[in-house]
Amino acid sequence: MSAGYTIGIEEELMILDGETLDLANAIEQLLREDEERVKPELMESVCEIATSPCSGIDDAGEELIELRRHVCRVADESGLAIGSAGTHPSALWEDQRIAARPRYRDLIEALRFVARQELIFGMHVHVGLDDPDKAIHVANGMRVHLPVLLALSANSPFWQGRHTGLMSARTPIFRAFPRVGVPPAYADWDDYAKRIAFMVESGVMEDYTYLWYDVRPHPNLGTVEIRVCDSQTRVEHTMGLAALIQAMVRELSEHFEAGSPLGEYPWEMLDENKWLAARHGLEGELIDLPTRERVPTRELTRRLLDRLVDHAQDLGAGGHLDAVEDILARGNGAHRQRVVYEANHDLREVMREIVTATTPAAPDPAA
Repeated sequence: MSAGYTIGIEEELMILDGETLDLANAIEQLLREDEERVKPELMESVCEIATSPCSGIDDAGEELIELRRHVCRVADESGLAIGSAGTHPSALWEDQRIAARPRYRDLIEALRFVARQELIFGMHVHVGLDDPDKAIHVANGMRVHLPVLLALSANSPFWQGRHTGLMSARTPIFRAFPRVGVPPAYADWDDYAKRIAFMVESGVMEDYTYLWYDVRPHPNLGTVEIRVCDSQTRVEHTMGLAALIQAMVRELSEHFEAGSPLGEYPWEMLDENKWLAARHGLEGELIDLPTRERVPTRELTRRLLDRLVDHAQDLGAGGHLDAVEDILARGNGAHRQRVVYEANHDLREVMREIVTATTPAAPDPAA
């Protein structure tokens, strides 16, 4: 358990050659400067930055901006660069080295090709909760919201030099992993604990962190972790999505405290909505599950955003929803990448735009 509605944000970032903007197997060069806040991931061309648990989005945002500036500065000093998106537009997984860590070597041994081709980048948001049964209720309820979050965050239209036709190619790539996607519903904390214990005791996995679902309780941290989003190029979009997620968690927490039951919907329809979001982003339609009607994704998102504004305001995060409004008005990251690509069909130009937008602007000395 942790203090209610604390927030932590993790981002997986690309490590790039400063000249070619190809992925660079150079994680160890970044770790020499800071092994506390900058961490390795499965591949040596990926780094993860993570904020500490923060009381609100303002504090988390300040820390995240400073972390991005830090890794960009260290990378530049080594002839490298940093980019943030759900996939690198042209990189090949065959060229990437696995990080020299026991967990990742064991993962390759267990999953082989499935793990080797997982050259993708996501953002994860942790929200603190003060009760284990509440955490299960929130995780169950968040499953309905996953498609909207994916549609807003979709930022991976290209894969291995190809225009995939998807807004989030990261989603089907990751789907090859076991224990991913929309999770099952759990009756309560005891049900969750028993089912996880069954998996651990049977030798399927070492512990619950080998569940890579789109939303999961994280008992060691006292949080619910939302993992469905592609990494965002612009840090303000990361903060806006985190503010939206925090408001969702607050609404579902109050729903639990009121003793209200969640709506029950077939898992396959939750999964279908997620597919529609990965395929079309904000440009398509989702199924409004209570009415069973197809609704434009932007309209469904607008309804949800309007409903959650008061929660965000109460949490001190209302201003950060302006970044979500920006996504609705000007397109998600995938749309913006495609606009750049259509000009010259040049993926290197796309990467230059990503790198430029990934680095937060320098603070105004006059401020």
